Amino acid sequence: MARKRPERAEENAPLTPEELEEFKVLLQDKRATLLGATEEARKNLAASTAKTPDEVDLATLEYEAAFENRLRDRDKYLLGKIDKALRRIEDGEYDECESCGSIISKRRLFARPEATLCIMCKEEQEQREKGFLKKRHLREETFTF
Repeated sequence: MARKRPERAEENAPLTPEELEEFKVLLQDKRATLLGATEEARKNLAASTAKTPDEVDLATLEYEAAFENRLRDRDKYLLGKIDKALRRIEDGEYDECESCGSIISKRRLFARPEATLCIMCKEEQEQREKGFLKKRHLREETFTF
């Protein structure tokens, strides 16, 4: 479903009911894709462990299963964000920034439909995170022997 990008003037306008419905469908499709991938991975894992491999094959299968589980954990986290975005649509809060209450731009929502922060608040959050990581890194260097 191709959609033209919004013009600058309408960038910070609240979403129309039609646009909200479009984002809802987009999020539901994204959710279904993630769930389908999870089910496919589960089937593949069950099929591969059904065989009786030797020790080397078993170690490879365990490594692949651990890697697949890490990917599924990321997908699980994203599913939670998608579900939250769908609830926000139902509650009429989808295009409102959770931090400052301003409108999340349509461009940002097109890029990241599960976003809950406007671009300014997200940038501030990332700066705080970077600052914390830098301080922690410097502290660890001070105590190395």
